[in-house]
Amino acid sequence: MKEQLQDLIIKSLSDLIAKGLLSELPSKIRLDHTKDKTHGDYATNIALVLAKKIKSDPKKLAQTIVDQLGESALVKKTEIAGPGFINFFLSDESSNAVINDIIDSGDSYGMSTIGLGKSVLLEFVSANPTGPLHVGHGRGAAYGATVSNLLRTVGFKVDNEYYVNDAGRQMNILIVSVYLRYLALSGEKLRFPDNGYQGKYIIDIAESVFEMHGDKWRKSSSLVYKDVCKDGQQGGDKESHIDELIVRTRQLLGEGYEAIFRVGIESILGGIKSDLAEFGVNFEKWFLEQSLIDDGLAKISVDKLKKSGHIYPKDGALWFNTTEYGDVKDRVVVRDNGIHTYFASDIAYHLEKFERGYDKIINIWGADHHGYIVRVKASIAALNHDPNKLEILLVQFANLYRGGKKLQMSTRSGSFVTLKELRNEVGNDAARFFYILRKSEQHMDFDLDLAKSKTNENPVFYIQYAHARICSVFRQAVDKGIEFESQTADLSLLTEDSERALLKELSRYKSVIESSALQYEPHQLAYYLRDLATHFHSYYNICPFLIDDKKLSQARLLLITATKQVFVNGLSILGVSAPESM
Repeated sequence: MKEQLQDLIIKSLSDLIAKGLLSELPSKIRLDHTKDKTHGDYATNIALVLAKKIKSDPKKLAQTIVDQLGESALVKKTEIAGPGFINFFLSDESSNAVINDIIDSGDSYGMSTIGLGKSVLLEFVSANPTGPLHVGHGRGAAYGATVSNLLRTVGFKVDNEYYVNDAGRQMNILIVSVYLRYLALSGEKLRFPDNGYQGKYIIDIAESVFEMHGDKWRKSSSLVYKDVCKDGQQGGDKESHIDELIVRTRQLLGEGYEAIFRVGIESILGGIKSDLAEFGVNFEKWFLEQSLIDDGLAKISVDKLKKSGHIYPKDGALWFNTTEYGDVKDRVVVRDNGIHTYFASDIAYHLEKFERGYDKIINIWGADHHGYIVRVKASIAALNHDPNKLEILLVQFANLYRGGKKLQMSTRSGSFVTLKELRNEVGNDAARFFYILRKSEQHMDFDLDLAKSKTNENPVFYIQYAHARICSVFRQAVDKGIEFESQTADLSLLTEDSERALLKELSRYKSVIESSALQYEPHQLAYYLRDLATHFHSYYNICPFLIDDKKLSQARLLLITATKQVFVNGLSILGVSAPESM
């Protein structure tokens, strides 16, 4: 429908160009669904856009464009509104045509080629493999997977990628945490550091190490803590304490250090992969940070910045002058001990991404990484790539509520709700839907009680129930011996207000998909499906479908068949099932 209207407008403008009233076609014609149906079905601001260029009165130009449209079976009437908007009221015939479009297209209804097959690398989740995924990671996972589905639906070629931070200080803290739990299992009595990872999963990994290697790496606690400074609660510095424990553990374990690391990373990363797969989130590639070190890419990227004059020495370290690109301060890329920083790895990773030749690169980060945007884009520009090819989308944390009370969570202390626990409690469908029900950059409160409820207040239940109701109608038809003959349905019989409203809502689907995809806003689709469910439930309560008037019955059955297909297609994009009974 939208495409046909745009073609109609283009023809009108082309005729005006031929008459010498306009010089050229605009690069884009904006056509939006109206929020207020008294303003028609679609509206365009094309007259306002063109009037500026030719210095004309936008209202007069709008009328000229409308006059040039001529008669069309698509449009019942047009109106000029406000400063020069053109409102289109679609004919009943054009509204009915959406049903046949949906039926003919089936599962592919809503797909388009807007993306022109352009390649997109979408990186998301990328949680440190220092513990299981928690509910905060779940929001990024659901958002990223849905954005990926939307982009693919409108014609982009998307590769999903997970960046595994398997190198650096956090992994060393993980190894020390596991080793100390291993020593406890071996019979050693020791004090666990304030800054260690304290979840039960650490004990589980330590038990695996003990089962595989026995007490092969047992050392006395006095030897482990020899010459190590005091911890935070002992009056010392907890950061220095854990850092010195890392150095000491390396010295004591030798090759055992790497062996414990392997057990830990394989256990945690294996759990992450399993959790995400069960959540319907899949990746084409798992990129290891360690590979940047092994392949020398971190050093290579820093050397490139040196050659281009963007690196300078200070206090024994190497600094990248990111302030020249709008950063609040310059950033260290190589510490005074010769070790590359996390930022150096980020630079190398993004350089590697750009060199793969994607048309667009999208990162989905937690909102706490907002400060990293400028420095990462600075590195891209300094390495002679276009920073505008990189788009960074931020996702706020999700707060959990049960019984009206907020659940307190802390990753380091181990007091958090895992994604697996959430999925087990509310189900995949509710988790996927609730996570994308708000704009990604907005804080969200996840009401566990609401997500589990089987009431109309639960939006995912409300939508799924609409689909199940339609399936129930067709089961009843079979029980009554009523055959559905879609080819003979006369759609002109659909004249009830609730039928026209449902038809109008169905006609919005394609434009909602396009807008959701191009704006990276899956919540638009979620709200659309809820609105569609509202229209269907209203229709269901007002108009019976299995009636003596066979022709009208067939028309109504065809309408709800199209509605069912849109529910299936939309829910599939969101990663939510469409149950046939509830």
